[in-house]
Amino acid sequence: MPAGAYALHRLGLTTQVPTRIVYLTDGEAKNLKVGKFRIVFKPAVPKKLSAKGKLSGLVIQALQELKKEKVTSQVLRRLQEVLSGEDPEVIRSDAQLAPAWIAKILLSSIDAKKKP
Repeated sequence: MPAGAYALHRLGLTTQVPTRIVYLTDGEAKNLKVGKFRIVFKPAVPKKLSAKGKLSGLVIQALQELKKEKVTSQVLRRLQEVLSGEDPEVIRSDAQLAPAWIAKILLSSIDAKKKP
């Protein structure tokens, strides 16, 4: 699962292309160099890898990198756009795996879908 600055980039929350691409894995730690990029496979606990949704799992990782204090209304709008393509039941399930402040953001995206 993509993590860190790479997750932010994949969601369109930053235009900067990270030179260090981090993936969470249930395997061993590994570093690879591909051109000017460094790919890091970082071991993670199963809970961090348990997200059912590709989008909601990516959102969780991106928000953990961004930190609560840096979440702006622009970021929230972008996340609502991204999560509009995710099944609400998957979002609810993945919200249970996230820290409370991230779960609140995930669940608010479902409410935003319901509004006309």
